[in-house]
Amino acid sequence: MVGYSAKDPARARHVAIIMDGNGRWAKKRGLPRSLGHQRGVEAVRRLVRGLKPMGLECLTLYAFSSENWKRSENEVDDLMNLMRKFIKSDLPEFVANDVRLKIIGDWQGLAPDIVAMLEDALAQTAKGKQTLAVALNYGSQQEIVRAVAKAAVLGEITTDSIAARLDTADLPPLDLLVRTSGEIRLSNFLLWQSAYAEMLFVDTLWPDFTPEMLQQALNDFAKRERRFGGR
Repeated sequence: MVGYSAKDPARARHVAIIMDGNGRWAKKRGLPRSLGHQRGVEAVRRLVRGLKPMGLECLTLYAFSSENWKRSENEVDDLMNLMRKFIKSDLPEFVANDVRLKIIGDWQGLAPDIVAMLEDALAQTAKGKQTLAVALNYGSQQEIVRAVAKAAVLGEITTDSIAARLDTADLPPLDLLVRTSGEIRLSNFLLWQSAYAEMLFVDTLWPDFTPEMLQQALNDFAKRERRFGGR
């Protein structure tokens, strides 16, 4: 795989993915939605394992939105249990592969045992060279409101003061946002950060998304001309 350097403006430093299509993947195969979510976790695992050769500084994944609580209780329970299993099984691999875990969103509003597991994972991976940011209990509008409120307390509401108080303030600017499953919308994800990001919408359902597909997206990104509002 081709490496990507932060010194080269044609190379992506930060990519975000809206992981969509687990339920449809399962439905197409006559399987329960829970199995679709399990296969979705496997897709995440493949991507994290392929992260280092790509040279990305940060990969941000939309794992659980603040709106996902509207789903059935059984499905939410399945998703929370998958999260517990993923943290337990994959944390050693994160440490071994020098991956720093970062959580964005109101994740401290999750179940206490999950919060404790995440706090431990954050501590154990704090020195990682590449960042995997996971959006949990996340809603971009809510994030912006929190950031504006913090800026207002200091009496300085500017684009810079708001950006400095977003959940992603310590991450590189977002270069590329990808959504799987053929849907063409942002679904309350990284609205502020996407202001000048390139976007890619693919028909592939999330469980079928591979590191090779992400690499192709990076290759395509490198060919784009980014003007940031200029000509």
